[in-house]
Amino acid sequence: MTYAIIACCVVAFLYELALGREIERFFHLYGLVPIRYTEPKIAAHFSFFEQVLPFFTSMFLHGGWLHLIGNMWTLYIFGDNVESALGRGRYFAFYVLCGLAAALIHLVTNLDSRIPTIGASGAIAGVMGAYFVLYPHARILALVPIFFFLQLVEVPAYVFLGFWFLIQFFSGTLSVLGGQVQAGGIAWWAHIGGFGAGVLLLRVFKVRRTARTIRPVRRWR
Repeated sequence: MTYAIIACCVVAFLYELALGREIERFFHLYGLVPIRYTEPKIAAHFSFFEQVLPFFTSMFLHGGWLHLIGNMWTLYIFGDNVESALGRGRYFAFYVLCGLAAALIHLVTNLDSRIPTIGASGAIAGVMGAYFVLYPHARILALVPIFFFLQLVEVPAYVFLGFWFLIQFFSGTLSVLGGQVQAGGIAWWAHIGGFGAGVLLLRVFKVRRTARTIRPVRRWR
């Protein structure tokens, strides 16, 4: 299922490339634009289905090659073991629910934004949250800056993912204080919401007993 999600995102991105000048209109229709839901005059132009659809489609769209590759690489690293723990069907439902939670958090923290929000990072953050709970002591091979050099260092998953979450939280908090929730084109609170949803939803989904016995080594570059 992880590979199927990656394939869907890649196909969707290739379709985006073929749109040419129509890409902006496409993003406004199928990306999540908060003001479409909070401004009655704008919302009136869309049917109920058209308002619900972007919550799902936005998590399969990406704004560029780096955006796509970064998200898919992260999903490839963490997704397979979470899928093993949940099973294919429950994993897909879990993934989508995390993406929906991330989208809702972004919406309520960015009510007046006219910027289309796209990307799988909210749903993937949920997968990372589940990995944080299931495999806290798994070793992750990461590129870490030490003085002026980058070194490959193995760190426990709880350290790596915990540090990642803290970066999202502090960046999100600073963006709110600065009045720009989507600062730098990054929806920080969507990441925070997705990660939190992953941790909480894991309690709802039954995890296979063998899940915690797996202690994989993941590579993050």
